[in-house]
Amino acid sequence: MTKKQQEVMMMIYKTQDEVIRQLYEQAVRVRENAYVPYSGFKVGAALLGKSGKIFTGCNVENVSYGLTVCAERNAFFKAVSEGETSFTVLLVVADTPEPVSPCGACRQVMAEFGDFEVILSNLSYQIKRMFVHELLPYSFDKDNLNVGR
Repeated sequence: MTKKQQEVMMMIYKTQDEVIRQLYEQAVRVRENAYVPYSGFKVGAALLGKSGKIFTGCNVENVSYGLTVCAERNAFFKAVSEGETSFTVLLVVADTPEPVSPCGACRQVMAEFGDFEVILSNLSYQIKRMFVHELLPYSFDKDNLNVGR
């Protein structure tokens, strides 16, 4: 690798680190808005659209537990409501000993929008990076709807 290629790679990594830090900060901030009177478990999410815009979400609980909406899905629904349907990275954060992992419903919603990077994190800034297909390797997708037609 030439010196110029090394410099370009360092710029890419620096830029990625800056983006991750910005997503992390926004997810931590929006996490404080979580409505969690039953579990007390606050979660924040920051979703980067291909447009460059960041969409945030926090979890909102309901006394009828099945109506609770997770932070990740709130971020996706906000993005879609504003016209964004292509994404590059989602970061999710909670106060957990290890980086927090999205629930199954959130994983299926992620899979609807492609195979982008997902960053799991906690308030200690531990992060684990992966892609949607790693979180949900056998997702239900539109091809399943066309079977037998």
